[in-house]
Amino acid sequence: MRLMTRRTFVRGLAGLAGAVALGSLTACTNTSSGLTSVGPRSAAVVEAERARRVAGRSTVTARLTPRPVTLDLGGRTVETWAYGDQLPGPLLRATAGDLLKVTVDNQLPTETSVHWHGLALRNDMDGVPHITQDPIAAGGSFAYEFVAPDPGTYFYHPHTGVQLDRGLYGVLVIDDPAEPGAYDDEWVVVLDDWIDGTGRTPDDVYAELTKNNGSDGGGSDGSMGDMDMDDMGGGMDMGGMGESMSSPLLGGAGDVDYPYYLVNGRTPDAPQQFTARPGQRVRVRFVNAGTDTAFRVAIGGHRMTVTHSDGFPVTPVTTDAFLIGMGERFDVTLTLADGVFPLVASAEGKKGQGRAVIRTGGGRAPSAGATTPELDRQVLLGTDLTAADTVRLPAGDVDRQHDVALGGSMSPYRWTLNGASFPDSPALPVRSGERVRLRFINETMMFHPMHLHGHTFGLVDGGARKDTMIVRPMETLEVDLDADNPGQWALHCHNILHGEAGMMTTLSYRT
Repeated sequence: MRLMTRRTFVRGLAGLAGAVALGSLTACTNTSSGLTSVGPRSAAVVEAERARRVAGRSTVTARLTPRPVTLDLGGRTVETWAYGDQLPGPLLRATAGDLLKVTVDNQLPTETSVHWHGLALRNDMDGVPHITQDPIAAGGSFAYEFVAPDPGTYFYHPHTGVQLDRGLYGVLVIDDPAEPGAYDDEWVVVLDDWIDGTGRTPDDVYAELTKNNGSDGGGSDGSMGDMDMDDMGGGMDMGGMGESMSSPLLGGAGDVDYPYYLVNGRTPDAPQQFTARPGQRVRVRFVNAGTDTAFRVAIGGHRMTVTHSDGFPVTPVTTDAFLIGMGERFDVTLTLADGVFPLVASAEGKKGQGRAVIRTGGGRAPSAGATTPELDRQVLLGTDLTAADTVRLPAGDVDRQHDVALGGSMSPYRWTLNGASFPDSPALPVRSGERVRLRFINETMMFHPMHLHGHTFGLVDGGARKDTMIVRPMETLEVDLDADNPGQWALHCHNILHGEAGMMTTLSYRT
């Protein structure tokens, strides 16, 4: 999520051979190797998009207007930025194969972008400033146009600075035209950690984390703020990794202890209520739009069956709870009992939780402080899932392997891939048609949800097809992908603070 000035980006081109200069988004040449990078507007990208077109599909149009707003989180009013007057932003919906046309009218006081998280879309519509497009200037607009190829649960958000840590996110659902629809209702549940408008902004938090980094550690507005750590109160933890916010499942569980954890934009004291009838079968689409927080999710009095992860179907698994990292999406089904039940998203390794209420009958809603025993029973992670046979990667030899070492520290606040921070981290070259293995080697005591744009990957032993995967401390995790979507694609930690502080590179197609 690193926000770069034009000068900073050009300075980093020597280390980031796969990046594409703004003046030549079609292609660029790596003079040291003689290879040409496949740029976002290259003929290969255009041809890949043409192949995604489906005859007879519809065109879906929408408009997003990021702007400063005042939002009510449920008794707490905050000044923030959002896509209109709602949190999450507007739900966008299409059918696989549809053409999406989304105009972004930027009414923010600064530049922005929109990234379509999880979609294997055309490279020049991926929404990463200075790699796939120019940023959308304040007062400017940009028209995103792309085919949505794969059904599933996705979401959209900026890829500029730490803007995602405000109210700038929303859900994109791509429906399957062959969906059997074996459920009575569908709910969308978005989880978030929240600090904006509570006396500090996300840029203030990032500036405080990076204050010992030197002149390059400011927030996305270029300012360092005038705080000292005591002023941050209970909203910030600056202990060593894993020392004070730790989880038996994840090790070091984050850098910021947020004052609020939200479910669909509401605090636990004023939760959203879902209503249904006893015995109904419901599909719930969960999205973790948080910046620094994984959530342990459970529904009181129920077990859930996980059916999809990051949009793709998995072999169904029934569990009491699941752990969802930043950027991950889980779809579950459950059959509702009679009564009033909490839907709980506990901030893993931290103090708070988000809550909603499910009501199918009479009774008083459980209090915000009530315990939910399911949280301490069986807990499922994305790495525990297996891809459904219909979406499993076909067997094949690995043509190329890249080791990706995850490193970093809290002081200075610097996060790295293969020993360097973006834009100096070396790109990972690939060629179209290759089977590529990424070997994530976590050398830190903190978990990192690693996210690859434009592709899905699977654990080498047949694990779920995913675009975001938790890599736990001191763990090595191997995933395979097919290089079938040409361009320049960001690969980064979806802890937005880590990505902004350098834990990012590109998967760079070459010819």
